[in-house]
Amino acid sequence: MRRIMMLLACVAAFAACSDKVEVAGFMGEDPEIFPDYRNVTIPPNIAPMNFEFTGNDADVILQVESPSRTIKIRPRGHLFSFRSRVWKEMLEEASGRGLVFRLYVKTREGWYAYNPFVMNVAKEPVDPYLAYRLIPPGYSLWNEMSICQRDLESFRESRIYSNRQGRGNCVNCHSFCSRDPERMLLHMRSEHAGTYVYMDGRLEKLDTKTPETMSSLVYPYWHPSGRYVAFSVNKTNQVLHASDPNRIEVFDEDSDIVVYDVLNHEIVSCDRLKSGSSFETFPTFSPDGRYLYFCSAEAVTPMPERYQEVKYSLCRIGFDPDGLSFGGEVDTLYNARTQGRSASFPRVSPDGRLLAFTLSDYGNFSIWHKDADIHCLDTADGSISRMGELNSDDVESYHSWSSDGRWLVFSSRRGDGLYTRPYFAYVDGSGYACKPFLLPQKNPKRFYGSLMFSYNIPEFVSGKVRLDGRTLADFAESEEPTDVSFRLTN
Repeated sequence: MRRIMMLLACVAAFAACSDKVEVAGFMGEDPEIFPDYRNVTIPPNIAPMNFEFTGNDADVILQVESPSRTIKIRPRGHLFSFRSRVWKEMLEEASGRGLVFRLYVKTREGWYAYNPFVMNVAKEPVDPYLAYRLIPPGYSLWNEMSICQRDLESFRESRIYSNRQGRGNCVNCHSFCSRDPERMLLHMRSEHAGTYVYMDGRLEKLDTKTPETMSSLVYPYWHPSGRYVAFSVNKTNQVLHASDPNRIEVFDEDSDIVVYDVLNHEIVSCDRLKSGSSFETFPTFSPDGRYLYFCSAEAVTPMPERYQEVKYSLCRIGFDPDGLSFGGEVDTLYNARTQGRSASFPRVSPDGRLLAFTLSDYGNFSIWHKDADIHCLDTADGSISRMGELNSDDVESYHSWSSDGRWLVFSSRRGDGLYTRPYFAYVDGSGYACKPFLLPQKNPKRFYGSLMFSYNIPEFVSGKVRLDGRTLADFAESEEPTDVSFRLTN
């Protein structure tokens, strides 16, 4: 009886449409679509979730139901596209509930229905912009890299800076203070080398190599006050494998943690963060600014012969922003020696409750480690869990939180094992992550099938970055860098 009622409901729904069809039966299977947007949770301000039916070459029709309306779409080819205005209105109606998708395929016997699927629509919007670096896979094409931003409410992408705007210099490690587009930094290497700090419309160029540090500043994370930025300093090397599934290995021969004082142009560290017996890297401040999280491994030599023995623990030390000083004890939150794997990329949710980090079998260059997965630490009780829905059989590595802590963007190679793409997931207050979805595109199959660049360091931004790439290139070429000093504190 239930099956008959469902069939009658489908017939009635189609009878109201201009393209009248009669449903002959049910396929009893899920439709094959790309991207796989079936049963995902999406923000109420996301761009249209266009997708392509990939099951066969038959004629298909899509019916979409919001709480107050039903629309029917015929594809172009097999691409289902949504009009921006209609999509936005349907999301507003479905906020806190969801949209139902019913796909029908024409067979010799008539129209058959696939299993319906939903897109749950959360009440919480996502930050409107995403910043990332587009990087080609070949090392001979490094001058093609660019830092871009994408309007997540549409398909508009723009460049913040392209290496072609400079003299082939390498630009990397973009970072924002609490997702503020008016407070950011990035590094330039090779030509016009330096760290470039952009604050409230003003640019500054820094020479951050000092006699006391092993390198210029590397991996950054801003203090929530905007007064400080934590960095690693690293002696880094790499190897390219001919047969290992983890094709590229980047490793540290030495590394420390320092904190840069933006106002005084001073780098500060302590012996707990600058130890010759350990490799310290990937610093992250807590949202209240009172703790500094980082990853630390026992120094192993010689390198690279023993690179697979290096495993990083997740650690925390107190930080006093008023006195620019550090706590006397280092807490170990994940112990690589006893728990067996290696931690990287710690990121704390804005409410301070959840700490997402990556675990892999060894090292810290997890963006090429197929065993890398994202885990979550509850800062209230110290428990650690694998964020199951986020992970796949391939690489999951870099990640960052939205302003309200309800959305996590992360990089994954689950598509083809070669290129890194950004995925988004809704995370509830307990740390449970819903099924993630791929960054929407106007024609996703054609776009991702032809894009030969990886998305690197995806970061949410609360608005559009106004810094112009040409302005940055001219500034880099014309300005001399400001030197910074170093101080070792208790």
